[in-house]
Amino acid sequence: ELERELALAYRGHEGKPIVIKGAAELPYDEILRLMDVCKGIGAPGVDLAANITLPSDTGSYPVILARTPYGKDNEDDGGWGEHWADQGYAFVLQDCRGSGNSGGDWNPFKAERRDGTDTRAWILKQSWCDGSLGLIGGSYLGYTQFWGSLDEPAGIRAMFAEVPAMDWYSDVTYIDGALSVGTAIGWSLEMADPSVGEGAFIDWENWNEDRVYRTLPLIDFDGNISIRLEWLRDMIKHPSYGEYWQSTHIDTLKRNCKLPLVTVSGWYDIFITQALDYHADAILQGKPDQHLIIGPWTHGINWVEGEREIPDNHEYDFELLQIGWYDHWLRNAPKTFELAPIRLYVMGANEWRDEFEWPLARTEYRNLYLHSDGLAHLGEGTLSWDGPDEESEDHFIYDPDNPVPTHGGALLFDMPGCWDQRDVEEREDVLVYTSDILEQALEVTGNIRVILYAATDGRDTDWTAKLVDVYPDGRAFNLCDGVIRARYREGVEKQVLIEPNDVYEYEIDLWATSNVFMPGHRIRLEISSSNFPRIDRNPNTGNPFGLDNELRIAEQTIFHDAEHPSRLVLPVIPTQ
Repeated sequence: ELERELALAYRGHEGKPIVIKGAAELPYDEILRLMDVCKGIGAPGVDLAANITLPSDTGSYPVILARTPYGKDNEDDGGWGEHWADQGYAFVLQDCRGSGNSGGDWNPFKAERRDGTDTRAWILKQSWCDGSLGLIGGSYLGYTQFWGSLDEPAGIRAMFAEVPAMDWYSDVTYIDGALSVGTAIGWSLEMADPSVGEGAFIDWENWNEDRVYRTLPLIDFDGNISIRLEWLRDMIKHPSYGEYWQSTHIDTLKRNCKLPLVTVSGWYDIFITQALDYHADAILQGKPDQHLIIGPWTHGINWVEGEREIPDNHEYDFELLQIGWYDHWLRNAPKTFELAPIRLYVMGANEWRDEFEWPLARTEYRNLYLHSDGLAHLGEGTLSWDGPDEESEDHFIYDPDNPVPTHGGALLFDMPGCWDQRDVEEREDVLVYTSDILEQALEVTGNIRVILYAATDGRDTDWTAKLVDVYPDGRAFNLCDGVIRARYREGVEKQVLIEPNDVYEYEIDLWATSNVFMPGHRIRLEISSSNFPRIDRNPNTGNPFGLDNELRIAEQTIFHDAEHPSRLVLPVIPTQ
């Protein structure tokens, strides 16, 4: 009643404030929810459209639910509903608020928690529902699963999430303080108004994505399309992690989501760190029936992209697994599957392996130290297990108007996956450090870090790092990469600018991988200050983010001596 009253009050008094007595005593999540109600985001009276596919016989059935912003009629082209009806399930595929045939305004992520709860409550009242629900879907459909299952999860028996989004701040919108511009803006432009179709407001024939990503100030990125994307502008206005992001943070899921779950991800998936973070915590808490499957894939199951050869054994029969999963949890059928807490694909060795915790308990963290005679910008840097002594530092010029191009990695668009990096490594603004040829195989499975001692002549800049597997024939394949924005070196909760030319210690998170560097191969680390458009260009000015019209060339220095032991930290797995 309060929510309906608030929504009606907002509609009748546009532009006038609404006073909620006692709001100061409410939990922060509740305040945010009431604010959404006032804005009409969570207002009652919105019709959500769905396709409902039932088995041919009459009766009640377990129900599988998916909620999508991409158009239920597009999603169901592959016969999703018919497939599950043939298995004896009712299947509900719903358009998210403001998308497809559903009413309301499209505002990503804001209404999924409430709309998911309301949808499940409606399904449970239908005569064709036997009271058992399963949730399914990937990417944004994974997000709707997780956040739509937190309140009153009665009826939900199990979830199956493929490459799911869980947290829209970390690693998706922002990566350690840097905007993931290719994902954030690219996806937002395609979803400008999903109620009328993807990309409806973009003249694709004349649209140059590089020009859009280079817009200054960045917050005006939508200036050349016919719709203003206020929701992404709001995200750009909040680069630090704070109250704006708290209601959709993964920590909420860690505390509240206890349903049987299979999560599928890939080493080159944009959401891989969220999947690992969630499952590491679930295992630590002892939550039962939590499983994670990681292949050598990009943002899609069984998707291998790039130039590195991966044998067909990476393909997984998820259709069979899903049927067995839901038969067990929704119908109490005997298990037809065996799943360890983690099943991962080890690249290089090209084999599947079961594990029971993350990080792996037998991990030995070893340091590979950076060395050079000041010529790493020419590719003559080295990596060694031996620590540095007295060495010349490395220098390069970072010009944000000529950034290092993204070439592979955990991307949503363009060239995701594993690609030969030799053209990138020829640039003078990319420092290259390479190990000796390996005489024995070396497995690296886990989160990769770089400890970097560096200085710049500006008040802010970025430092990027990329781990590479170098083949005997010289091909150099990217495994994982990362970035740290200097102003966020103390954490993404606050911005602290740096003093020009002072040396700081930075920790760069390169995310995670599982790879065996085979005999005859070499380990390589690339260091630079840009990776565009995976991340936005740091203008090096220290000005407020998103509002800067200025680009400043920066002089960068990397130190690797006894006082400043810059190093690559590898999670080495001993030979069993």
